[in-house]
Amino acid sequence: MQLRTLGRSSLRVSPLCLGGNVFGWTADEAASFAVLNASVNAGLNFIDTADSYSRWVPGHRGGESETIIGNWLKRSANRQAVVIATKVGMELAPDRKGLSAAHITRSAEESLRRLQTDYIDLYFSHCDDASVPMEETLGAYQKLIAQGKVRAIGASNFTAARLAEALQASRKNDMPRYEALQPHYNLYDRSDYESSLEPLCLEHQVGVINYFALASGFLTGKYRTSADAAKSTRGKGAVEKYLNARGLRILAALDDVRRRYDASPASVALAWQIARPSITAPIASATTANQVDELVAATKLNLDKAAIEQLDTASK
Repeated sequence: MQLRTLGRSSLRVSPLCLGGNVFGWTADEAASFAVLNASVNAGLNFIDTADSYSRWVPGHRGGESETIIGNWLKRSANRQAVVIATKVGMELAPDRKGLSAAHITRSAEESLRRLQTDYIDLYFSHCDDASVPMEETLGAYQKLIAQGKVRAIGASNFTAARLAEALQASRKNDMPRYEALQPHYNLYDRSDYESSLEPLCLEHQVGVINYFALASGFLTGKYRTSADAAKSTRGKGAVEKYLNARGLRILAALDDVRRRYDASPASVALAWQIARPSITAPIASATTANQVDELVAATKLNLDKAAIEQLDTASK
């Protein structure tokens, strides 16, 4: 599989990133191991997780996904073959959140222990924290990089204005810069990213690893009526947000393109993103090894100009 350079960093990643949000949630450890093995065997070397995954599940405290990935890394001895991205900043407890130097330093050590590794390839600020000076946050990352515990850093859920401010602070203070952005982006959710974040990332060569790449499963085509909401734990939200005239128009375009390419709607939706010059690797998750095949197929699907324009028009 042809790898891509992430931003201006030394990291080389597959054009699709495996989402680890389901590990320990809708995929237990055995299922997660199967997905991870299938992904690496197929050439996907990029895995995304966070310290807060999956705190939203009753009885979970966060760190469940990292723990499963760490157990897999120990068993598989695949550490050098994969690029691991994790995050800090989302609330784990009332006193455990944000981007202060103290919280970043403590959280990095905890993530390293759960992942059972000596370094994090890509460490994200999971959300912006305007209460902490940029210089303090970047300074904490600078120390972790100097110690060999982090290779590169990224920003998730940042506005264009705040990302620009962070990039300027890095230049001004000779500190590490955010080499990647993790925004919400897919065929349906386009405007926020394309209007301001995309031009900034292209100008400054910031890699983009977008989440909700399949719109919570809607772009797989399995949610077409309100009755489909019961098909999964994510179904209700997908139907409520996306099942409207525009959403159905997008599904119709996906159906037309997939028939021409003998591919699935999910593969086409991901291939459309992979083909976009600003996107390094969309994030998509899988709960079974069979679903991995559909994700990998997207990396091999070269949509022609007509197909891309058809999807662009349908999703305007």
